[in-house]
Amino acid sequence: MTTLPATPLRIGLVGTGSWARNTQAPALAAHPGVVLSGVWGRRPEAAQELAAAHGTEAYTGETGIDELFAASDAVAFALPPDVQAPLAARAAATGRHLLLDKPVATTVAGAREVVRAAGQTGVASVVFCTLRFAADTSAWIAEQAALDGWFTARAEWIGALFAPGATSEYAASPWRRDKGGLWDVGPHALSVLIPVLGDVTALTAARGPADTTHLVLRHTSGASSTVTLALGAPLGAVATEIELRGEQGTAGMPHGGDAIGSFRSAVDALIQSVRTGDPHPCDVRFGLRLTELLAQAEKQLA
Repeated sequence: MTTLPATPLRIGLVGTGSWARNTQAPALAAHPGVVLSGVWGRRPEAAQELAAAHGTEAYTGETGIDELFAASDAVAFALPPDVQAPLAARAAATGRHLLLDKPVATTVAGAREVVRAAGQTGVASVVFCTLRFAADTSAWIAEQAALDGWFTARAEWIGALFAPGATSEYAASPWRRDKGGLWDVGPHALSVLIPVLGDVTALTAARGPADTTHLVLRHTSGASSTVTLALGAPLGAVATEIELRGEQGTAGMPHGGDAIGSFRSAVDALIQSVRTGDPHPCDVRFGLRLTELLAQAEKQLA
């Protein structure tokens, strides 16, 4: 595993799309414990523009990504999942720690390869499931996980990225259009339910309108949960709600914080894991488990 300087951690950014520009690059550049060691992109002009905006080096091409790895202790990814996975495995094989976006991959084999590479070199990893790192929601999840007696839960993550009149720049993402709400927002819902109710022991999936997916889950605690996921809902149907019911009564998840602040917390978690050697609960193995569940649902829907 790479020997790290005491401070700061050199983190390279792979990707130059909207998520990289709006969240990851500004969070990394402003983090007091990080040096943004460079930006890699497939388009040289995009890499140069983003790197210049944050005072770092631009890299591109096959040679460039190896150069970025060499200049970094860790690598943050802002790429489509099936582009991310092989590059993350390649980075881990060189001893670079991983800050991954969700989902890790859209195939179980792809996610397993990242886990294998990370395990062989012993690198630290964090998968950025936003709600696990936003200040209000992460505290709420920890509070509910400490309680017993949950009976059931309901999660709704309903977006309108593809609705007429929607203006989100993330709607242009080809992988989101192909995989829909199951793969894009499904990891968020599962990342909350699993630490509170336990791992999923049974899963049933059904289709709804447009790209809507309904899941019915049983958990190791004995509780059940229902999940509704969509990106193609009408604008008036948009909702992000998670509610728990049990012996303690009813608990509703607060709304999460800003994306930059949440990503900064994920960077903190990676730094802590690197320095202590303790795995984070949202590491690449958890990312693999999410991928397994989503692939199981997708297989049922097919």
